[in-house]
Amino acid sequence: MPFSLWLSLAAVCAMGAMSPGPSLALVLRHTLGGGRLVGVTAALCHAGGVGLYALLTVLGLGALIVQWPTLFQLITWVGAAYLAWLGIKALRAGSAGAMQQQAMVTSGARAAREGVLVALGNPKLILFFVALLSQFVTPDMSLVAKALIVVTAMVIDGGWYVLVAVALSHSRVLPWLQRRAHWINRVTGILLLALALRVVAGPLV
Repeated sequence: MPFSLWLSLAAVCAMGAMSPGPSLALVLRHTLGGGRLVGVTAALCHAGGVGLYALLTVLGLGALIVQWPTLFQLITWVGAAYLAWLGIKALRAGSAGAMQQQAMVTSGARAAREGVLVALGNPKLILFFVALLSQFVTPDMSLVAKALIVVTAMVIDGGWYVLVAVALSHSRVLPWLQRRAHWINRVTGILLLALALRVVAGPLV
């Protein structure tokens, strides 16, 4: 995979990870309730679930492209519609949502379990990955290239939420984010809508 193409992959993976939603709420909740280490545990286990979904998506996309191109195109459009819906939802969210403070008593084991369950319990991630990875997967792509895609998605997701957990463990960061949540939501919404349009336009490869 050319480095420039990989940079595009990394950018859209980062956009997906940074989108406000249940994953951010999960890391926020466990960080506030159990501290930095518990929040990091939730982030890493969530990344493991995301990696599994990315692996399943990558392995299935090549077969769909070859055997059922019409079905693949339909699923890609559904994925694009989901990205657009996420974008509209982010634009309408204002300052509410995942940035609100929700502390609870928690533990590393609970954070690990819920981190995996939030990722695997969200089947919409499959739609997200189909829309995202359809831009990069080709039928003749090597296993190494597919592995690179999966590792990229997993590392960026884990890296982002680890960063969130570390940042939120400082008491001054959360109020700062809450005051600017409406701008974060607006920027994220615009980027997700742009990504949906890019998916409809066709693959990058």
